[in-house]
Amino acid sequence: MKKGLNDFLKHFELYLGSLFISVTVIIVIMNVFTRYCLNFTYYWTEEVAVGCFIWTIFLGTAGAYREKGLIGVEALMVLLPTKIRNVVEFFTSILLLGLNVLMFVFSYGYVAGSTKITSALEMSYSYINASLVLSFGLMTLYSLLFMIEAFKKAFLHVDEKKD
Repeated sequence: MKKGLNDFLKHFELYLGSLFISVTVIIVIMNVFTRYCLNFTYYWTEEVAVGCFIWTIFLGTAGAYREKGLIGVEALMVLLPTKIRNVVEFFTSILLLGLNVLMFVFSYGYVAGSTKITSALEMSYSYINASLVLSFGLMTLYSLLFMIEAFKKAFLHVDEKKD
C-alpha cells in the first residue's frame, strides 16, 4: 500500500493530467455525438474541454521537466569534460531555478488578479489558470532538487544513482 502511495505522489501530476485528458476526450466525443446524431449540443462542453486540456498541458510540462524530458543542449554538454560539465550543469540549474521562481511569482499574480469569467459557465478563469501556478510551483521545486543534486556532483563529487 505504501509503495502505491509513494508511486502516486512521485508521479501525481501525470496521473492528474491523465484524468484531465480523459475528461477532455470524453466531453469532445460526447459533444460530437450529440451534435451530429441528436442535433443538439451542450453549451458548456467547449469551455470544460479547453480548461481540462490546459490543465493537461501544464501538468505534462511539469512532469516532463521532472524527468528532464524537455529539449536541452545535450549535444554540447557531452563534449565537455565531466568536471566542467558538472559545474555548467550546476549554474544552469541555478538559472532555471531563478526563471521558474519568476514564472511562479508572475503566474500567481496573474491568477490572483484575474477577474475574467467564462462566457457559458460564468466561472472564473482563475480555476483554469491555476494550472500555471501549480506547474511553475512544481517546476520550482524540481529545479531546487536539481540544483542540490548538481551541487553535490560538481563540488562534493557525489554522483547519486537513480533507481
